[in-house]
Amino acid sequence: MKVTVFHANECDKKKCTSSKMEKQGKCRIVYKIHQIPRGAVVLNPFAEKAVSMEDKGLVEKKGVVGLDCSWNKISSSATFFSLSKYHRSLPFLIAANPVNFGKPCILSTNEAVAATLYITGFKEEANYIMDGFKWGHSFIEMNYDLLEAYSSVETSEEVVKIQNDFLEEHSK
Repeated sequence: MKVTVFHANECDKKKCTSSKMEKQGKCRIVYKIHQIPRGAVVLNPFAEKAVSMEDKGLVEKKGVVGLDCSWNKISSSATFFSLSKYHRSLPFLIAANPVNFGKPCILSTNEAVAATLYITGFKEEANYIMDGFKWGHSFIEMNYDLLEAYSSVETSEEVVKIQNDFLEEHSK
């Protein structure tokens, strides 16, 4: 499974999940936009289409590209988001990383990559990505029901419906 991370050099290296993933041989970090593989699924929190099983073939053939940047500066990484026609956002999930534990939708890079792999049917690979982190198992455990539901449907629209139904049910 090809996992590439575009690194914006905005984070604390001691807490950087992509740096740790690279040391573990689980991803390749790139620092220049032209190094990003064409045709890969690019994780983009501003994308209109959610990742789904429709993306399985792309993930398998071309891989996943994550963005490692500070959530406080994400809008300044706009050039990253013009790279590919295969931009996908992630549906509602809760962070388990120590920096943003319990916060909705503010995932670390490894959580975002693992969620993408899980939703597209690569569950073993998702667990493998998270295995190198003390808290890694918590992410999949905390989000298990949602990840299973998202991975059980085919289309982005169905993923969004599951998300919206979940949010509506839990806002009461």
